[in-house]
Amino acid sequence: MLPYGRQWIDEQDIAAVVEVLNSDWITTGAKVDEFEKDLCTYLGTDHAVAVNSGTSALDIAVQSLDIPPCSEIITSPFTFVATSNSILYNNCKPVFADIEGDTRNINPEEIRKKITEKTKAIIYVDYAGHPCEIKEMQEIAEENDLFLIEDACHALGAEYHGRRIGSFADMTVFSFHPVKHITTGEGGAVTTNNDKFYEKLKMLRNHGIDKPASDRHGSRRGWGYDMKYLGRNYRITDFQCALGISQLKKLDDFIKTRRHIARTYTELLDTVDFIELPHTRENVKHAWHLYTILLEEDRNNFFKSMRKRNVGVNIHYIPTYRFSYYQKHFNINPKEFPITEEVFNKIITLPLFPKMTDSDILAVVDAINILGDLR
Repeated sequence: MLPYGRQWIDEQDIAAVVEVLNSDWITTGAKVDEFEKDLCTYLGTDHAVAVNSGTSALDIAVQSLDIPPCSEIITSPFTFVATSNSILYNNCKPVFADIEGDTRNINPEEIRKKITEKTKAIIYVDYAGHPCEIKEMQEIAEENDLFLIEDACHALGAEYHGRRIGSFADMTVFSFHPVKHITTGEGGAVTTNNDKFYEKLKMLRNHGIDKPASDRHGSRRGWGYDMKYLGRNYRITDFQCALGISQLKKLDDFIKTRRHIARTYTELLDTVDFIELPHTRENVKHAWHLYTILLEEDRNNFFKSMRKRNVGVNIHYIPTYRFSYYQKHFNINPKEFPITEEVFNKIITLPLFPKMTDSDILAVVDAINILGDLR
């Protein structure tokens, strides 16, 4: 089975992890700081705080805003549930805005319609690695005195108007899950240029404590510390960060390969009459976490047929408001989101990861063409 995504770990990565496992510090040590500095250098940001997952990163980003309970935060329904769950974790209400059909990103005009006096922030998602219309997000935020959080878990290495994603919003969130652009096993990070947010983020990943263990280690160090916020244990280990440091050195090559695969799919599938190919707007560089197509035929039959041919197609995503928890607590009518529903009912994700060969790409395309011949 050819999966839709997979990590690429080489001997250099393994050696980096083993070196840390043989050292004195395997968590909350120097490798965490090194990984954060490398992220800042790559992304062009002032600060980065590494944590144990992209979900944890979203959680502490929202918590750092320090907005009143029951505040509303507008976000996309067409993403993984962690995005809106992070709003709920912080006793706020997610308000969904419909998406744009070509990029699957949240529609700025729909955001404007959802703003109320309770709205305090927007979390926009760079779906599949395609940056949102960030300038419009910034204008909306400025006009309405709102915070911006960019969920860039799909978009590490993507660019908007010639600048890498990572410093446009008040905070930007990344994921290092194995299917993402680089991996630390599980892991994530929040980047920011705001000193106040940075100091709070560091504490929130460590129970809300103001001094990490490394600051209390040594013959001349004291034992005292203070818990200033109600945080959680979202710490990431040094051996995970060692893997991240090693992977980050390969990121540009990984993205180059992803773009080659996406370009090849587009060239080979351009004449297939029952699918709609993904669209990339001007002034962005797509990071191609996902390659999604829209089908003009029965999606479930297509899914089953491709899986039978060992092509691991997938669905990204089931709209968040469709899940039982959200229906029970918010009772949202899917008809309020016509574009999201239309895209959801047609979308399929094709395999895309750096270790794919040209033969793998051709196998996916051949399977699609066979289905076309059988129509």
